[in-house]
Amino acid sequence: MKLDLKNKTSIAIIAVAAILLEATSLIQYWYSREGIREEVVHRAQTELKVKSLTIKNATLEVETAARNMIWVVEENLQYPDSMYSVIRRLLINNPNILGCGITFKPNYYQSKGYWYEPYGARRENGVIETTQLGGENHDYTKSEFYMVPMQTGQPQWSEPYLDSDGARAMLTTYSLPIHSSNGEIVGIMGLDVSLDWMNEYLNSQRIYPSSYNIVVSRKGQLMVAPVESLSMRYTVQEIASVLEDTTYEVINNAMMAGESGQSSVIDNDGEKNYVFYGPIEGNTGWSMAVVALDKEIYSNLRKIAFVLFILMLIGLLLIGIILDRSAKNFRRLQKVNAEKERIGSELRIASGIQRGMLPRVFPPYPERNDIDVFAFLDSAKEVGGDLFDFYIREEKLFFCIGDVSGKGVPASLVMAVTRSLFRTISVHQENVGLIVKDMNNAMSEMNEDNMFVTLFIGKLDLATGLLQYCNAGHCAPLLIGQGVEKMETNPNIPLALMNGWDYVEQEIQLKPKTTVFLYTDGLIEAEDVSKRLFGEERMIEEVQKALDKGNNSAEQLIKSMDAAVKHFVGGAQQSDDLTMLAVKYLK
Repeated sequence: MKLDLKNKTSIAIIAVAAILLEATSLIQYWYSREGIREEVVHRAQTELKVKSLTIKNATLEVETAARNMIWVVEENLQYPDSMYSVIRRLLINNPNILGCGITFKPNYYQSKGYWYEPYGARRENGVIETTQLGGENHDYTKSEFYMVPMQTGQPQWSEPYLDSDGARAMLTTYSLPIHSSNGEIVGIMGLDVSLDWMNEYLNSQRIYPSSYNIVVSRKGQLMVAPVESLSMRYTVQEIASVLEDTTYEVINNAMMAGESGQSSVIDNDGEKNYVFYGPIEGNTGWSMAVVALDKEIYSNLRKIAFVLFILMLIGLLLIGIILDRSAKNFRRLQKVNAEKERIGSELRIASGIQRGMLPRVFPPYPERNDIDVFAFLDSAKEVGGDLFDFYIREEKLFFCIGDVSGKGVPASLVMAVTRSLFRTISVHQENVGLIVKDMNNAMSEMNEDNMFVTLFIGKLDLATGLLQYCNAGHCAPLLIGQGVEKMETNPNIPLALMNGWDYVEQEIQLKPKTTVFLYTDGLIEAEDVSKRLFGEERMIEEVQKALDKGNNSAEQLIKSMDAAVKHFVGGAQQSDDLTMLAVKYLK
């Protein structure tokens, strides 16, 4: 009787444990999935912002070039042959423009015949060819790029089309009316832009291996697509009409209306896709979308969930054996220890993932003799909110250091987002002030918890020693050469506090063997057992001591500072993350 009662109790305990473990697994799975979903949304929105901004800037350059040259055309209307030199000059000065044509009203020049279209195009070998393209076989008066501006009197970006006579490529054309001295529209100047670069740029770097980007015109024509055969052959409406999920049509209508948003759709293979879309700013009327597959986004999570399920079954079996062979107190102790170990393991894994995002190999550039970089990060907890990063692009060292408000896991998540934004935006942007501005705008829009980040970003030209930098509320770095002095920094607010803030970029010329020493407030605010602060004065004194001892390399300097802080703090518990970054210019 007692044995049966014991067995029933054991079975009941195992059943309860199974239910609790299953519930815990489901909750963990749900939170993990939500975290991944938020990361996907953030990455897709960042992708849309960065790449649409690049397209906008490219179209603005074309529009500016057209406005700068239209007056030359209008001033020389009495010299029809001079149009070829205007076209050649425009193409030479604007390498991103593939072709340029100046079309006139039929019979505008009696001596030139019914059609007169001086045209120039840049060929693959770089040579600019000019010709009189207009004629019976090339009646430009029936083309959109000519008819629409002639009718409206306004500049116009054309729908994408294949130009087999002039530029011999897939194009979109920016057209601008030509006015005579009495204000009459007598012709159209069109600037041709190839769409090959857009397809290559948008789909060369993707947020996931099988994700892709598309761009549609104002009429829904596909301009960029993952399959070249779809580009400029179909509209989104035509493709949506053969798909079973009607959500495609809703997305198409939203993009045609210039709206932003996100949705999920099921393709004809039964695969779930996430679509993030938004308009491209400017005068084009185009829209862009990022498409990512559900199975790719959550594949690792599903694998982990399956492994956890197997491990859970194994754990239940072990619990049954333990319940049968161990006493009640022993079982309780085992559960407590297992829980502590699980939490500690997760924190160690999180700490490892966080550190894995930052540079870890020092010296980072052993083959170079013009730069010496070293960094150090000591978190007060398992995970922290300090960050640093650096990399070299086009012989310029981009680097940053930052400090997230708060502690623990929330700060570590914001730290990861900040570092990702720095890498994503700085790859396409040279101006450090604009890098900080774009990061601030992106973080301000998703800052529901009112957290902020102090950040210092620098760009060092390794050939000249010119350092361009922008400080967003961070500690002013030290300049270490013959002496030690604080770098002059303009007062800017930290990131994520106010959307649209204009950050001021500064610059300074570094002399050879000058070190820029950056740090977080965990250095100067380190406390000893008497609650005294390490302070800026002591920091500068310790730097000078290190120099006097000959510890002037980046690594020696930071290790000397770390030893000085540990000696000052003594047995006091660390209260804040401590990060240091030293960049020494050697050239």
